[in-house]
Amino acid sequence: MPTTRPIASAAAKASVLIESLPWLQSFAGKTIVIKFGGNAMVSDELKEHFAEDMVYLRTVGVRPVIVHGGGPQITAMLESLGIASEFRAGYRYTSPEAMSVVREVLTEHISGEIVTLINAHGVVATGIPGDHGLFTGRRLTSVNGEDVDLGLVGEVISVEPTQVIAALDSGAIPVVSTIAPNVDEPTQSLNVNADAAAAALAVALKAEKLIILTDVPGLYADWPDTSTLVSTITALELREMVPTLSSGMIPKATACVDAVEGGVPKAAMIDGRVPHGILLEVFTPEGVGTEVVPNERG
Repeated sequence: MPTTRPIASAAAKASVLIESLPWLQSFAGKTIVIKFGGNAMVSDELKEHFAEDMVYLRTVGVRPVIVHGGGPQITAMLESLGIASEFRAGYRYTSPEAMSVVREVLTEHISGEIVTLINAHGVVATGIPGDHGLFTGRRLTSVNGEDVDLGLVGEVISVEPTQVIAALDSGAIPVVSTIAPNVDEPTQSLNVNADAAAAALAVALKAEKLIILTDVPGLYADWPDTSTLVSTITALELREMVPTLSSGMIPKATACVDAVEGGVPKAAMIDGRVPHGILLEVFTPEGVGTEVVPNERG
């Protein structure tokens, strides 16, 4: 029996592909740094969608770089080992005992899983631990002007992106874990915030865009009024808003501001729970979530 083709459905798909053409051309050959976190890291379905998005970007000529943290996984591992998790000023207090767990979870478990998911699609991904010559850090000893003992928690003070660029030039997708050697004690590794690390790496790579996955649709001008979702905001406007944001959004918003003020043309906070939201953000005019742009809008 002859088969029929759903022409209307096919035409709709063709229309979507054509709509993405200007964005495909705009981002071809450009680097995009994606901070992978939140529910997207713990849902098997969303992890698979994320891997597919990364493979799609690489296949159409975009150069994605993945930076990840791993808060929930670290907490689970610490609990299984009987090590208490303590938070101070919004940061996980990281003892030397906890630091060994943090490093194992980030560099072996999470990076390894992401690499495996991407490689299953025939595109090469490679794990790059942040403390293998990529990041240099310094212990964080104060938060908002207040002295606080955070243990082996640090902030990135410099980035040497040679390894990441070499991986990109070879056609691979770098998967970066957010740990850094302590500049004051080089044999000591520090646990650094993944949002801040992603922003620093995006600046060092002269990336075209930074995308941070969150567990909310974006930034709200007047939370909890969900009708006030902000689609576009300047770095200056966002910096002024930062003190009013929830503790979970502050590092993400600050990372976007730091990236844009450091020369990255655009940054975005998007909902990692939306399947293929990264592709929607990159290849559609509307995008998703909240986009941060330089102070002089063009």
